[in-house]
Amino acid sequence: MAMAGLYRRVLPCPPAIDFASSEGKQLFFEAIQGGTMEGFYRLISFFQTQSEPAYCGLASLSMVLNALAIDPGRKWKGPWRWFDESMLDCCEPLEKVKEKGISFGKLVCLAHCGGAKVEAFRTNQSTIDDFRKHVIRCAASDDCHVISSYHRAAFKQTGTGHFSPIGGYHAGKDMALILDVARFKYPPHWVPLTLLWEAMDSVDEATGQCRGFMLISRPHREPGLLYTLSCKHESWVGIAKYLMDDVPKLVKSEDIKDIEKILSVIFLSLPSNFGEFIKWVAEVRRSEDGNQSLSQEEKGRLAVKEGVLKQVQESGLFKHVVAFLSSVNFCCRNMLAVGHQSDLPDIAASVCCQGAEILAGKLSSSEGFCCRETCVKSLKTNGDKPVTLVSGTVVDGRSEQGVDVLVPSSQIGDCGCGPSNCIGLYPAGNDILTVLILALPTDTWNGIKDEKLSQYIHSLVSTKNLPSLLQEEVLHLRRQLHLLKRCQENKVDDDLGEPSI
Repeated sequence: MAMAGLYRRVLPCPPAIDFASSEGKQLFFEAIQGGTMEGFYRLISFFQTQSEPAYCGLASLSMVLNALAIDPGRKWKGPWRWFDESMLDCCEPLEKVKEKGISFGKLVCLAHCGGAKVEAFRTNQSTIDDFRKHVIRCAASDDCHVISSYHRAAFKQTGTGHFSPIGGYHAGKDMALILDVARFKYPPHWVPLTLLWEAMDSVDEATGQCRGFMLISRPHREPGLLYTLSCKHESWVGIAKYLMDDVPKLVKSEDIKDIEKILSVIFLSLPSNFGEFIKWVAEVRRSEDGNQSLSQEEKGRLAVKEGVLKQVQESGLFKHVVAFLSSVNFCCRNMLAVGHQSDLPDIAASVCCQGAEILAGKLSSSEGFCCRETCVKSLKTNGDKPVTLVSGTVVDGRSEQGVDVLVPSSQIGDCGCGPSNCIGLYPAGNDILTVLILALPTDTWNGIKDEKLSQYIHSLVSTKNLPSLLQEEVLHLRRQLHLLKRCQENKVDDDLGEPSI
């Protein structure tokens, strides 16, 4: 027996006006002449339908992030970097969103994690006049977009809480164009702005807080060029607590006289699975017929990543981290999995397997990949500086594929693995630990009792003393840490502001 289904809903008109109706077209034409449809063109170019009934927030955000041309810095499918609902999971597991939707505060958190500049307001923190000013400002430009969180009942529509971007504004009629991401249900439609405010000025029963709106715009540059924090692994909660709560207490309570003791206190108490928490952002691509040429964009991005890595290695803190790890005995070094110097073939095989997982869309899946062959080469074309390319043939039991991973490296001479063009691959240990310490909040070190040591550690970790590339990288990680701390404490719906760093 066939299951009964629904093919769309009839849009209640009034209060809404169908965008495609004669009246809707006239409003559109007049709004264009009034200059308040500039943001529409970018949004309509990336307009999408939510892929799940409860994904309205994720669809709205991915649509806006793509409209703003923000580079996610990681692959979606194949070679393409692109925001998709499936990638917006740093503040709430996708399975939970699929079941219950997402709160206003957690969507704001996701926008921050996505690298956007965000201003968020609940209706009890703003006024309808301010809302109108924000809508007009964003509608008159293409570098800012508004996502509204509202209750459908105000428009006589079925359903409850919903998210959608605002695509434009008609000044004469004081109406806003809602680009409803539930396109299977309702088409885009114009609504009176006063009624939209009323729809937003309702309480979300899940949080007990008012709904509202957020303004999303581009940052100065895309963050997370080389490092990122991950909360995919369940251990992130304990790690975030350790870094933000426990480390300040440890450095305050211990009798610390030198920098080596500080590193000992931090590193030898790291939670398990720490290596899953902070990672490199590697560039992955599929090998094609043995063609190892790199595009100008690939070479440019790799050069910037290598620039960040070089700045890490030239920092004063890095030298202390290297010295400390080299002095720790082997037993203790095993506790620091992220700092362990694996053999080059093992490192190359690992990154190629992870690359294959990304390309296959099976990251963290149970299906295992095995790297049968690996090769690390230094490529140099057209007089450019050498770039490092890790190539591998990866099999998963049924098929095999060639994978290239572009990896920032430190040239440390012949690695002894055969070909003369093989160079040492930096195994992402010392630098990761250095960057994570730099990313800790500045007040982490305030409890150090030795005044001279306190001044010295503050000088080592001060972002003002870092080169610009590394400074941006560290500040991005610090924002991520603060956001994860809010998630861990369930405070994302209480504090909508950008993390204070």
